[in-house]
Amino acid sequence: MSDVRQHADDIHEQFSDHIDVSVEDVEERLTTLVDEYKVPIDEARRSVTNHYLEEAGLEREDISGGDSEAANIEDVDEPEEWIDLTAKVIELWDPRSDSVAQVGLLGDPTGTIKFTKWAKSELPALEEGGVYELRNVVTDEYQGRYSVKLNSTTVIEELDEDLEVGNDTSEIEGALVDMQSGSGLIKRCPEDDCTRVLQNGRCNEHGEVEGEFDLRIKAVVDDGIDAHEVIFDKDATEELTGLSLEEAKEMAMDALDTTIVADEISEDIVGTYYRIEGPTFGRYVLADDVEELGGPADPEELLIKARSM
Repeated sequence: MSDVRQHADDIHEQFSDHIDVSVEDVEERLTTLVDEYKVPIDEARRSVTNHYLEEAGLEREDISGGDSEAANIEDVDEPEEWIDLTAKVIELWDPRSDSVAQVGLLGDPTGTIKFTKWAKSELPALEEGGVYELRNVVTDEYQGRYSVKLNSTTVIEELDEDLEVGNDTSEIEGALVDMQSGSGLIKRCPEDDCTRVLQNGRCNEHGEVEGEFDLRIKAVVDDGIDAHEVIFDKDATEELTGLSLEEAKEMAMDALDTTIVADEISEDIVGTYYRIEGPTFGRYVLADDVEELGGPADPEELLIKARSM
């Protein structure tokens, strides 16, 4: 079975109970995007799925992503994957939206992750300290931080056992040798519960939208042994650079060019040594605590060394 046909079968299974659509219709839409418009298969699948969601009058959380697979929290490194978790509720927070029933932190022996449970899912409440098997949850990502969402297709089973929760905090000391694309002044999708970074004014989920500005740094830090990918969110970026989001927007407006912000930041921080501490999510370290140690060093020499590892 071809890759496109497999994706078509998966999409058809999701919508066959909601709308009258054949596998062949789904496959034709995917093939057009992939072959004629050279759209990557994952993006084509999202686009076709969004089309059928609109046609069926459904939200993404109303459909299953297909067969979910058992995973550990440390395995979560991609958004929009359907998985099963066995985890302990470490902490519950006050929801900031009426659409959210519960929000908090889950943990297992490999680490911790944020969860959101939608109000419309009408799922049973989770209790702090409780251990649960959570089947069919969907992963999400914001600024390198991965999370899981509990929706109407999720199955919750409370377990009569305890679960040890692992520590996923990392500490790095090294030179910041590179600042990657997607750094500086960026725009995110403004739709509810969507924080995806826009590419040429488009959100992979919601199409063309009027984005909201945000500030971040995606950096590579070389500790002399390994090269680590580190993400600084808006607060960490403002603290590291002394440049606020409002100042960054003014700078870009004056220059009529948003890339000037990344250029200015890069000039200030690349080649400088830092101690960075924060949680690890997938391949990223999230910078929560940052201390400048010294520098600058020769960033070109350090970058060549890091890329050779």
